[in-house]
Amino acid sequence: MNYAILAIKALLMLAFLAAGLSKLAGVEMMVATFDAVGVGQWFRYVTGTIEVVGAVLLWVKGREVYGAGLLTVTMVGAVIAHLALLGPSAVPALGLGLLSAIIVWTHKGDLKSATA
Repeated sequence: MNYAILAIKALLMLAFLAAGLSKLAGVEMMVATFDAVGVGQWFRYVTGTIEVVGAVLLWVKGREVYGAGLLTVTMVGAVIAHLALLGPSAVPALGLGLLSAIIVWTHKGDLKSATA
């Protein structure tokens, strides 16, 4: 099970670093996507920062649950944006969100120890 969790974390890190850095770098496709959402380009920077920070936190002992939580919530927003505005498929965002939720679940004990 530990190898599977490590593989999921590695996949999430690669996916979210790539997506987050492309948002922060202003890749044309990302700029166009956030234009279509209609909130403004500031939201692209916020989302990119959240994705990069979340990806890094996946590897910080005791903070994995926070990184995965950030990524899960971000993917919930991405699924909603795809279904309501962007199309054509929310499946990639849904898949990444589910994988992030698995990491939240496996590290949920970190939340209990942080509040105790």
